[in-house]
Amino acid sequence: MDKTTINLSAVVTVGLDLAKHVFQVHAVDVAGRVVTTRAIRRKDVLTFFESLPCCLIGLEACGSAHHWARELTKFGHEVRLMPPAYVKAYLRRQKNDAADAAAICEAVTRPSMRFVPVRSVENQAALMHHMVRELLVAQRTQLLNALRSHLAEIGIIAAQGPNNARALATLVIEGNDMIPVAVRSALLPLVHQLTELDDEIRQSDRAIMALAKADETARRLMTVPGIGPVTASALVASVQDISAFSGPREFAAFLGLTPRQNSSGGKERLGRVSKMGNRYLRKLLVVGAHAVLFHRRRSSDALRSWADRLLEAKPFKLVAVATANKLARIVFALMRDVTHYAGTPA
Repeated sequence: MDKTTINLSAVVTVGLDLAKHVFQVHAVDVAGRVVTTRAIRRKDVLTFFESLPCCLIGLEACGSAHHWARELTKFGHEVRLMPPAYVKAYLRRQKNDAADAAAICEAVTRPSMRFVPVRSVENQAALMHHMVRELLVAQRTQLLNALRSHLAEIGIIAAQGPNNARALATLVIEGNDMIPVAVRSALLPLVHQLTELDDEIRQSDRAIMALAKADETARRLMTVPGIGPVTASALVASVQDISAFSGPREFAAFLGLTPRQNSSGGKERLGRVSKMGNRYLRKLLVVGAHAVLFHRRRSSDALRSWADRLLEAKPFKLVAVATANKLARIVFALMRDVTHYAGTPA
């Protein structure tokens, strides 16, 4: 047995810095001594890890990390994903691939480190439905804004709101004496793209609705005011293990719905919401909170009554974020206790 084989057989922990073509490996033995540090081409990654004894492998959670985690797990390795922001604290001095791999190797062994669950292909596909819908909605907004601005150049404007912008699109399609033929010809491609995007978004909505109806947890979450199929499906797909959070306060903080702290010397200083964590989930909950506040007169449940009292002393948007925080805590309770809103049994 040569020296390389002997060294590799002693590996117990590996830090793997992912990349597109060239990956960096940092492997240590049980005493923490460096066994090998090397760069590996993408085509050789699986062959290298197949030759290692079963060990602990640390990866930074990124776009391709879940794929590599699934592949490496097939060889019997224990693979753990970590948020890149948590790994950064273990980076020494200059940043490069070798230093990143060493930091990952160090971070993965820390008892206080938090890990990201490895997602299945089905789970990633559910999240892709949401990301694709989000992209399509953003493109639709761009088209509506472009249509508004171009028609404003010839003196045709409309009130705020997407429905009023669509009225402008109708004018372009049907033709109008106020719109010159040359302008109509230039804007028709935008209107046609807008129609296609509407169809694609409706298909995404139907797919997400089907996912929500098929999942028992999502159905329970939809009993909460302000949480519809899109939000419920996104929550279920994004939060795979609610027990990873110590309580509802920590879950709300994970979503960035708690004040940023700058406390010291026993004096508490709180600022604006931190906006950390999952931006998409936070946005959905804030939008849902706005819906709760706009329609709070239709019901007198505890959530809306609480929001009414808060609105007597606080600005609307501040109450909306506070309501989103409350929704996050309710979601945590429903997912943890397997109940419906208002405490009805599942």
